[in-house]
Amino acid sequence: MRTPPPRTTVPTPAADTDRATAHARRLSRLAGLYAITPDLDDTPRLVALCAAAIEGGAAAIQVRNKSATPALRREQARAIAALCRARGALAIVNDDPALAVDVDADGVHVGADDGGVARARAIVGPERLVGASCYDDPANARAAVAEGADHVAFGSFHPSPTKPHARRASLDLVPRARALGVPIVAIGGIDEHNAGELARAGVDAVAVIQAVFGSGDERAVALAARRLAEAYAAGAALARR
Repeated sequence: MRTPPPRTTVPTPAADTDRATAHARRLSRLAGLYAITPDLDDTPRLVALCAAAIEGGAAAIQVRNKSATPALRREQARAIAALCRARGALAIVNDDPALAVDVDADGVHVGADDGGVARARAIVGPERLVGASCYDDPANARAAVAEGADHVAFGSFHPSPTKPHARRASLDLVPRARALGVPIVAIGGIDEHNAGELARAGVDAVAVIQAVFGSGDERAVALAARRLAEAYAAGAALARR
């Protein structure tokens, strides 16, 4: 008896609508404080600090540990993605679109050396978010959006202890970037004293590592996140007037 050919799944309009809805909901939540994890090998401790950041008002957590082994990165990404699902925050994986899919994260963020936006989009599919680092160059942002990026990140806007030699971005590029029609994330040296300025300039989210997680203490992390989120919200409110 002839073996029947394998069945293929044909996307239906309803499935496409569901994916588009899931994508839109995720993108609408990318606003305010976007916390990026420090390099910390103690996964339970890192999860506790991320929980404190969410308690303080972080809308998104990016899992970023440049020094970790692949196994540790997977362990931390899985744990933080689960935390974010339980707490209503977005979980974004740095650099690795396949890992974002593996741990069921909300999206991936890629830099200049991470294989490109188009490759990331092909891996994570249409419902997850793809963000791209564009440094200080609106032309990079235009190219990223053309390849499928949902949001673009610029920076460093201020001196950053994480990347002290990073290219500096100026506020005057924000209005030009807004013409792309995608959310803008600012990064680099951001704290409660300058987050409002970035919000007033039109930035949709502020990505922060040190000013949130620098203390290593859960109460201090929650307080720092709250102050940052409130500073951003106050600046955004002024921009809407």
